[in-house]
Amino acid sequence: MSTNPTRRAWVQIDGGALRRNYGRIVESAGPEVRILPMVKADAYGLGVADVVSCLAPLGPWGWGVATVPEGARLRDLAVERPIVVCSPVPPDELEEVVRLELQPTISSLEALEALERAASTVGVRATWHLDVDTGMGRSGFDFGSVDAWIDAATAPREVLRWAGLCTHLHSADEDAQSIHAQWERLAGVLDRIDPGAVPADGLLVHVLNSAGAFRAPEYACSVVRPGIFLYGGGIGSGQPEPEPVVSVHARVVHVRDAEPGATLGYGSTYSASRPERWATLSIGYGDGLPRALSNRGAALVNGRRVPVVGRISMDVTVVDVSGVEDVAAGSVATLIGSQDDGRITLDDVAGRAGTIGYEILTGLTDRLPRVWT
Repeated sequence: MSTNPTRRAWVQIDGGALRRNYGRIVESAGPEVRILPMVKADAYGLGVADVVSCLAPLGPWGWGVATVPEGARLRDLAVERPIVVCSPVPPDELEEVVRLELQPTISSLEALEALERAASTVGVRATWHLDVDTGMGRSGFDFGSVDAWIDAATAPREVLRWAGLCTHLHSADEDAQSIHAQWERLAGVLDRIDPGAVPADGLLVHVLNSAGAFRAPEYACSVVRPGIFLYGGGIGSGQPEPEPVVSVHARVVHVRDAEPGATLGYGSTYSASRPERWATLSIGYGDGLPRALSNRGAALVNGRRVPVVGRISMDVTVVDVSGVEDVAAGSVATLIGSQDDGRITLDDVAGRAGTIGYEILTGLTDRLPRVWT
Protein backbone atom coordinates (compact mmCIF):
# COMPACT_ATOMS: atom_id res chain seq x y z
CA MET A 1 0.00 0.00 0.00
CA SER A 2 1.24 3.49 -0.79
CA THR A 3 2.09 5.49 2.33
CA ASN A 4 2.83 8.81 0.63
CA PRO A 5 1.64 11.31 3.26
CA THR A 6 0.78 13.94 0.66
CA ARG A 7 -2.10 11.88 -0.70
CA ARG A 8 -5.47 12.55 0.90
CA ALA A 9 -7.03 9.60 -0.94
CA TRP A 10 -6.05 7.43 -3.86
CA VAL A 11 -6.82 4.43 -6.06
CA GLN A 12 -4.18 1.72 -6.06
CA ILE A 13 -3.95 -0.58 -9.08
CA ASP A 14 -2.18 -3.93 -9.21
CA GLY A 15 -0.82 -4.26 -12.73
CA GLY A 16 0.33 -7.83 -12.10
CA ALA A 17 -3.20 -8.89 -11.17
CA LEU A 18 -4.54 -7.17 -14.30
CA ARG A 19 -2.16 -9.19 -16.47
CA ARG A 20 -2.94 -12.43 -14.67
CA ASN A 21 -6.68 -11.91 -15.13
CA TYR A 22 -5.99 -11.38 -18.84
CA GLY A 23 -4.03 -14.63 -18.89
CA ARG A 24 -6.97 -16.51 -17.38
CA ILE A 25 -9.23 -15.22 -20.16
CA VAL A 26 -6.72 -16.50 -22.72
CA GLU A 27 -6.52 -19.86 -20.94
CA SER A 28 -10.30 -20.29 -20.99
CA ALA A 29 -10.90 -19.07 -24.54
CA GLY A 30 -7.92 -20.87 -26.04
CA PRO A 31 -4.57 -19.58 -27.29
CA GLU A 32 -5.76 -19.34 -30.89
CA VAL A 33 -8.57 -16.91 -30.03
CA ARG A 34 -7.85 -13.20 -30.43
CA ILE A 35 -8.41 -10.97 -27.41
CA LEU A 36 -10.08 -7.56 -27.67
CA PRO A 37 -9.81 -6.00 -24.18
CA MET A 38 -12.53 -3.45 -23.52
CA VAL A 39 -10.91 -0.18 -22.47
CA LYS A 40 -13.96 2.07 -22.74
CA ALA A 41 -14.78 4.63 -20.03
CA ASP A 42 -11.07 5.31 -19.47
CA ALA A 43 -10.44 1.58 -19.08
CA TYR A 44 -13.25 1.19 -16.54
CA GLY A 45 -11.88 4.10 -14.57
CA LEU A 46 -8.33 2.79 -14.15
CA GLY A 47 -6.75 5.08 -16.77
CA VAL A 48 -6.58 3.96 -20.38
CA ALA A 49 -2.97 4.98 -21.02
CA ASP A 50 -1.67 2.86 -18.14
CA VAL A 51 -3.96 -0.09 -18.88
CA VAL A 52 -2.88 -0.20 -22.52
CA SER A 53 0.77 0.07 -21.49
CA CYS A 54 0.26 -2.78 -19.01
CA LEU A 55 -1.54 -5.16 -21.37
CA ALA A 56 0.09 -4.36 -24.73
CA PRO A 57 3.09 -6.66 -24.12
CA LEU A 58 0.64 -9.58 -23.83
CA GLY A 59 -0.26 -9.15 -27.50
CA PRO A 60 -4.00 -8.37 -27.65
CA TRP A 61 -5.42 -8.36 -31.17
CA GLY A 62 -6.87 -4.89 -30.64
CA TRP A 63 -8.80 -2.67 -28.23
CA GLY A 64 -12.52 -2.15 -27.69
CA VAL A 65 -14.06 1.27 -27.03
CA ALA A 66 -17.56 2.72 -26.96
CA THR A 67 -17.06 6.16 -28.51
CA VAL A 68 -15.07 7.84 -31.25
CA PRO A 69 -13.24 10.18 -28.82
CA GLU A 70 -12.10 7.09 -26.91
CA GLY A 71 -10.69 5.69 -30.13
CA ALA A 72 -9.03 9.01 -30.89
CA ARG A 73 -7.39 8.94 -27.47
CA LEU A 74 -5.86 5.55 -28.25
CA ARG A 75 -4.52 6.84 -31.56
CA ASP A 76 -3.02 9.79 -29.67
CA LEU A 77 -1.26 7.19 -27.52
CA ALA A 78 0.31 5.79 -30.72
CA VAL A 79 -1.82 2.63 -30.65
CA GLU A 80 -1.59 0.98 -34.06
CA ARG A 81 -3.59 -2.19 -33.44
CA PRO A 82 -7.26 -2.42 -34.49
CA ILE A 83 -9.69 -0.33 -32.45
CA VAL A 84 -13.31 -1.51 -32.55
CA VAL A 85 -16.06 0.94 -31.59
CA CYS A 86 -18.60 -1.37 -29.97
CA SER A 87 -21.52 1.08 -29.73
CA PRO A 88 -23.39 2.89 -32.54
CA VAL A 89 -21.59 5.96 -33.85
CA PRO A 90 -23.44 9.26 -34.45
CA PRO A 91 -23.54 10.00 -38.20
CA ASP A 92 -21.54 13.23 -37.91
CA GLU A 93 -18.61 11.33 -36.37
CA LEU A 94 -18.25 8.75 -39.14
CA GLU A 95 -15.70 10.76 -41.14
CA GLU A 96 -13.52 10.88 -38.02
CA VAL A 97 -13.94 7.11 -37.69
CA VAL A 98 -12.59 6.69 -41.22
CA ARG A 99 -9.72 9.15 -40.77
CA LEU A 100 -8.59 7.43 -37.57
CA GLU A 101 -9.01 3.96 -39.10
CA LEU A 102 -11.36 2.88 -36.34
CA GLN A 103 -13.61 -0.12 -36.93
CA PRO A 104 -17.25 0.72 -36.15
CA THR A 105 -19.97 -1.81 -35.40
CA ILE A 106 -22.91 -1.10 -37.71
CA SER A 107 -26.54 -1.65 -36.68
CA SER A 108 -28.61 -0.68 -39.73
CA LEU A 109 -28.50 -0.27 -43.48
CA GLU A 110 -28.84 3.49 -43.00
CA ALA A 111 -25.72 3.54 -40.82
CA LEU A 112 -23.86 1.39 -43.34
CA GLU A 113 -24.75 3.77 -46.16
CA ALA A 114 -23.64 6.72 -44.03
CA LEU A 115 -20.31 5.00 -43.40
CA GLU A 116 -19.95 4.40 -47.13
CA ARG A 117 -20.50 8.11 -47.82
CA ALA A 118 -17.99 9.07 -45.14
CA ALA A 119 -15.36 6.73 -46.59
CA SER A 120 -15.93 8.16 -50.07
CA THR A 121 -15.56 11.70 -48.73
CA VAL A 122 -12.37 10.98 -46.80
CA GLY A 123 -10.95 8.78 -49.55
CA VAL A 124 -9.99 5.92 -47.25
CA ARG A 125 -11.40 2.41 -47.24
CA ALA A 126 -13.21 1.79 -43.94
CA THR A 127 -13.28 -1.49 -42.04
CA TRP A 128 -16.51 -2.36 -40.22
CA HIS A 129 -18.26 -5.07 -38.19
CA LEU A 130 -21.89 -6.13 -38.54
CA ASP A 131 -23.71 -5.95 -35.19
CA VAL A 132 -26.58 -8.44 -34.79
CA ASP A 133 -29.23 -7.97 -32.10
CA THR A 134 -29.92 -11.40 -30.60
CA GLY A 135 -31.76 -10.17 -27.54
CA MET A 136 -29.95 -7.21 -26.00
CA GLY A 137 -32.19 -4.79 -27.88
CA ARG A 138 -30.04 -1.69 -27.69
CA SER A 139 -28.28 -1.95 -31.08
CA GLY A 140 -27.77 -4.26 -34.04
CA PHE A 141 -29.63 -5.68 -37.01
CA ASP A 142 -32.62 -7.72 -35.82
CA PHE A 143 -31.84 -11.42 -36.10
CA GLY A 144 -35.55 -12.18 -36.61
CA SER A 145 -35.78 -10.16 -39.84
CA VAL A 146 -32.48 -11.35 -41.31
CA ASP A 147 -34.01 -12.00 -44.74
CA ALA A 148 -34.87 -8.30 -45.05
CA TRP A 149 -31.32 -7.00 -44.64
CA ILE A 150 -28.66 -9.71 -44.95
CA ASP A 151 -28.03 -9.47 -48.69
CA ALA A 152 -27.83 -5.67 -48.73
CA ALA A 153 -25.65 -5.57 -45.62
CA THR A 154 -23.11 -8.07 -46.93
CA ALA A 155 -22.99 -6.91 -50.56
CA PRO A 156 -19.51 -5.79 -51.66
CA ARG A 157 -18.91 -2.04 -51.41
CA GLU A 158 -15.84 -0.51 -53.02
CA VAL A 159 -14.92 1.82 -50.15
CA LEU A 160 -15.82 -0.55 -47.31
CA ARG A 161 -14.15 -3.68 -45.98
CA TRP A 162 -16.43 -6.01 -44.03
CA ALA A 163 -14.28 -7.62 -41.33
CA GLY A 164 -16.49 -9.05 -38.63
CA LEU A 165 -19.84 -9.96 -37.14
CA CYS A 166 -20.74 -9.62 -33.47
CA THR A 167 -23.50 -9.72 -30.91
CA HIS A 168 -23.82 -8.66 -27.27
CA LEU A 169 -24.74 -11.11 -24.52
CA HIS A 170 -27.40 -9.89 -22.10
CA SER A 171 -27.23 -12.39 -19.22
CA ALA A 172 -23.96 -14.29 -19.44
CA ASP A 173 -23.24 -13.54 -15.78
CA GLU A 174 -26.51 -15.21 -14.76
CA ASP A 175 -26.79 -18.45 -16.74
CA ALA A 176 -25.39 -20.39 -19.66
CA GLN A 177 -28.79 -21.04 -21.23
CA SER A 178 -29.15 -17.44 -22.35
CA ILE A 179 -25.76 -17.68 -24.07
CA HIS A 180 -26.82 -20.83 -25.93
CA ALA A 181 -30.08 -19.17 -26.99
CA GLN A 182 -28.34 -16.07 -28.31
CA TRP A 183 -25.75 -18.20 -30.09
CA GLU A 184 -28.47 -20.15 -31.88
CA ARG A 185 -29.97 -16.88 -33.08
CA LEU A 186 -26.59 -15.69 -34.34
CA ALA A 187 -25.96 -19.05 -35.99
CA GLY A 188 -29.18 -18.57 -37.94
CA VAL A 189 -27.78 -15.30 -39.29
CA LEU A 190 -24.44 -16.90 -40.14
CA ASP A 191 -26.25 -19.61 -42.10
CA ARG A 192 -27.92 -16.95 -44.24
CA ILE A 193 -24.68 -15.33 -45.38
CA ASP A 194 -23.76 -16.00 -48.99
CA PRO A 195 -20.35 -17.74 -48.91
CA GLY A 196 -19.27 -15.47 -51.74
CA ALA A 197 -19.77 -12.43 -49.51
CA VAL A 198 -17.41 -13.66 -46.78
CA PRO A 199 -14.07 -11.79 -46.79
CA ALA A 200 -11.22 -13.72 -48.38
CA ASP A 201 -9.31 -13.70 -45.08
CA GLY A 202 -12.35 -14.93 -43.15
CA LEU A 203 -14.89 -13.31 -40.90
CA LEU A 204 -14.07 -12.27 -37.34
CA VAL A 205 -17.00 -13.49 -35.22
CA HIS A 206 -17.07 -12.15 -31.66
CA VAL A 207 -19.72 -12.98 -29.09
CA LEU A 208 -18.27 -13.60 -25.64
CA ASN A 209 -17.68 -11.11 -22.87
CA SER A 210 -15.84 -11.92 -19.62
CA ALA A 211 -18.59 -14.11 -18.19
CA GLY A 212 -19.21 -15.83 -21.50
CA ALA A 213 -15.52 -16.66 -21.92
CA PHE A 214 -15.72 -18.86 -18.82
CA ARG A 215 -19.32 -20.06 -18.95
CA ALA A 216 -19.44 -21.01 -22.65
CA PRO A 217 -15.91 -21.00 -24.14
CA GLU A 218 -17.12 -23.21 -26.99
CA TYR A 219 -18.46 -20.01 -28.57
CA ALA A 220 -15.15 -18.17 -28.40
CA CYS A 221 -14.98 -18.14 -32.22
CA SER A 222 -12.43 -15.67 -33.56
CA VAL A 223 -12.38 -12.92 -30.92
CA VAL A 224 -13.35 -12.53 -27.23
CA ARG A 225 -14.15 -9.14 -25.67
CA PRO A 226 -13.26 -9.28 -21.94
CA GLY A 227 -14.08 -6.36 -19.69
CA ILE A 228 -14.94 -6.36 -15.99
CA PHE A 229 -13.05 -9.57 -15.15
CA LEU A 230 -9.80 -7.94 -16.24
CA TYR A 231 -10.33 -5.17 -13.72
CA GLY A 232 -11.20 -7.42 -10.79
CA GLY A 233 -15.01 -7.41 -10.95
CA GLY A 234 -17.07 -10.54 -10.39
CA ILE A 235 -18.83 -12.23 -13.32
CA GLY A 236 -21.64 -14.13 -11.63
CA SER A 237 -22.40 -16.89 -9.21
CA GLY A 238 -20.38 -20.06 -9.72
CA GLN A 239 -17.89 -18.31 -11.98
CA PRO A 240 -14.14 -17.98 -11.37
CA GLU A 241 -13.12 -15.14 -9.07
CA PRO A 242 -10.75 -12.59 -10.61
CA GLU A 243 -7.74 -11.36 -8.71
CA PRO A 244 -8.45 -7.97 -7.09
CA VAL A 245 -6.94 -5.21 -9.19
CA VAL A 246 -8.27 -1.99 -7.63
CA SER A 247 -8.15 -0.80 -4.04
CA VAL A 248 -9.29 2.57 -2.67
CA HIS A 249 -7.66 4.29 0.30
CA ALA A 250 -8.11 7.53 2.23
CA ARG A 251 -6.40 9.31 5.10
CA VAL A 252 -7.92 9.93 8.48
CA VAL A 253 -7.92 13.72 8.83
CA HIS A 254 -9.74 14.19 12.12
CA VAL A 255 -10.60 12.09 15.18
CA ARG A 256 -13.06 13.06 17.90
CA ASP A 257 -14.84 11.55 20.85
CA ALA A 258 -18.63 11.69 20.67
CA GLU A 259 -20.93 11.67 23.67
CA PRO A 260 -24.27 9.77 23.62
CA GLY A 261 -26.78 11.76 21.61
CA ALA A 262 -24.20 13.60 19.49
CA THR A 263 -25.45 13.94 15.91
CA LEU A 264 -23.52 13.49 12.71
CA GLY A 265 -23.72 14.61 9.09
CA TYR A 266 -26.27 16.30 6.88
CA GLY A 267 -29.77 15.63 8.10
CA SER A 268 -28.43 14.29 11.42
CA THR A 269 -29.28 10.78 10.27
CA TYR A 270 -26.94 9.28 12.87
CA SER A 271 -26.56 9.93 16.57
CA ALA A 272 -24.23 8.24 19.04
CA SER A 273 -25.98 5.68 21.21
CA ARG A 274 -23.03 5.44 23.60
CA PRO A 275 -19.64 7.09 23.99
CA GLU A 276 -18.06 6.66 20.56
CA ARG A 277 -14.93 7.63 18.68
CA TRP A 278 -15.38 8.98 15.17
CA ALA A 279 -12.73 9.29 12.44
CA THR A 280 -13.21 11.59 9.47
CA LEU A 281 -11.83 10.22 6.19
CA SER A 282 -10.72 12.47 3.35
CA ILE A 283 -12.98 10.89 0.73
CA GLY A 284 -16.57 11.49 -0.29
CA TYR A 285 -18.99 11.25 -3.15
CA GLY A 286 -16.99 13.92 -4.98
CA ASP A 287 -14.29 11.26 -5.25
CA GLY A 288 -16.73 8.59 -6.34
CA LEU A 289 -17.56 6.95 -3.01
CA PRO A 290 -21.31 6.31 -3.45
CA ARG A 291 -23.55 8.36 -1.18
CA ALA A 292 -25.75 5.25 -1.02
CA LEU A 293 -23.17 3.83 1.42
CA SER A 294 -24.26 6.37 4.04
CA ASN A 295 -24.93 4.52 7.31
CA ARG A 296 -24.37 1.17 5.58
CA GLY A 297 -20.86 1.11 4.14
CA ALA A 298 -17.63 0.08 5.84
CA ALA A 299 -13.90 0.70 5.86
CA LEU A 300 -10.83 -1.02 7.21
CA VAL A 301 -8.79 0.97 9.73
CA ASN A 302 -5.72 -0.65 11.31
CA GLY A 303 -7.01 -3.95 9.96
CA ARG A 304 -10.40 -3.65 11.68
CA ARG A 305 -13.70 -3.36 9.80
CA VAL A 306 -15.53 -0.23 10.95
CA PRO A 307 -18.94 1.13 9.87
CA VAL A 308 -19.66 4.30 7.94
CA VAL A 309 -21.83 6.51 10.15
CA GLY A 310 -23.95 9.41 9.00
CA ARG A 311 -24.37 10.63 5.46
CA ILE A 312 -21.39 10.63 3.15
CA SER A 313 -20.51 14.21 2.17
CA MET A 314 -18.93 15.44 -1.05
CA ASP A 315 -15.45 15.55 0.47
CA VAL A 316 -15.44 13.52 3.67
CA THR A 317 -16.87 10.36 5.24
CA VAL A 318 -17.02 9.45 8.92
CA VAL A 319 -16.48 5.99 10.38
CA ASP A 320 -16.95 4.72 13.92
CA VAL A 321 -13.53 3.60 15.20
CA SER A 322 -14.62 2.89 18.75
CA GLY A 323 -12.31 0.24 20.18
CA VAL A 324 -9.75 0.50 17.38
CA GLU A 325 -6.34 1.37 18.78
CA ASP A 326 -3.86 3.94 17.47
CA VAL A 327 -6.18 5.76 15.08
CA ALA A 328 -4.92 9.28 14.42
CA ALA A 329 -4.76 11.90 11.71
CA GLY A 330 -2.67 10.35 8.92
CA SER A 331 -3.87 6.78 9.50
CA VAL A 332 -4.93 4.98 6.32
CA ALA A 333 -8.46 3.69 5.79
CA THR A 334 -9.24 1.19 3.05
CA LEU A 335 -12.65 1.47 1.40
CA ILE A 336 -12.00 -1.26 -1.20
CA GLY A 337 -9.20 -3.77 -0.73
CA SER A 338 -7.34 -5.52 2.08
CA GLN A 339 -5.68 -4.54 5.34
CA ASP A 340 -4.06 -7.23 7.47
CA ASP A 341 -6.72 -9.97 7.66
CA GLY A 342 -9.60 -7.70 6.68
CA ARG A 343 -11.00 -7.46 3.17
CA ILE A 344 -13.70 -5.41 1.43
CA THR A 345 -14.20 -6.41 -2.20
CA LEU A 346 -15.37 -4.31 -5.10
CA ASP A 347 -18.53 -6.39 -5.32
CA ASP A 348 -19.14 -6.05 -1.56
CA VAL A 349 -19.19 -2.27 -2.00
CA ALA A 350 -21.38 -2.47 -5.09
CA GLY A 351 -23.87 -4.73 -3.34
CA ARG A 352 -24.17 -2.43 -0.33
CA ALA A 353 -24.61 0.55 -2.64
CA GLY A 354 -27.31 -1.24 -4.65
CA THR A 355 -25.37 -1.17 -7.89
CA ILE A 356 -22.70 -3.12 -9.81
CA GLY A 357 -18.91 -3.12 -9.81
CA TYR A 358 -18.81 -1.43 -13.21
CA GLU A 359 -20.49 1.68 -11.80
CA ILE A 360 -18.22 1.80 -8.76
CA LEU A 361 -15.05 1.66 -10.89
CA THR A 362 -16.17 4.12 -13.55
CA GLY A 363 -17.49 6.46 -10.86
CA LEU A 364 -14.09 6.99 -9.22
CA THR A 365 -13.26 10.57 -10.13
CA ASP A 366 -10.09 12.24 -11.32
CA ARG A 367 -9.63 13.72 -7.86
CA LEU A 368 -8.21 10.35 -6.82
CA PRO A 369 -4.72 9.75 -8.24
CA ARG A 370 -4.15 6.29 -9.72
CA VAL A 371 -1.12 4.64 -8.16
CA TRP A 372 0.18 1.59 -10.06
CA THR A 373 2.10 -1.23 -8.45
